[in-house]
Amino acid sequence: MTLEFTVPNMACSACAETITKAVMALDPAAKIAADPQTKQVKIETGVEATAVKNAITDAGYTVA
Repeated sequence: MTLEFTVPNMACSACAETITKAVMALDPAAKIAADPQTKQVKIETGVEATAVKNAITDAGYTVA
């Protein structure tokens, strides 16, 4: 499934990398596109949306 989230406090490429690592810890096969300029994160994964949101928030980011 494809998930799309807005992460308002993702400010730079390092933030995008941190979010990518957090999601990859849940699903190593996930495909992640995080864009700090638009604050959008697009994820192709088999993991539940709630678990992905929790991983992002646990990494210190807000999911809108």
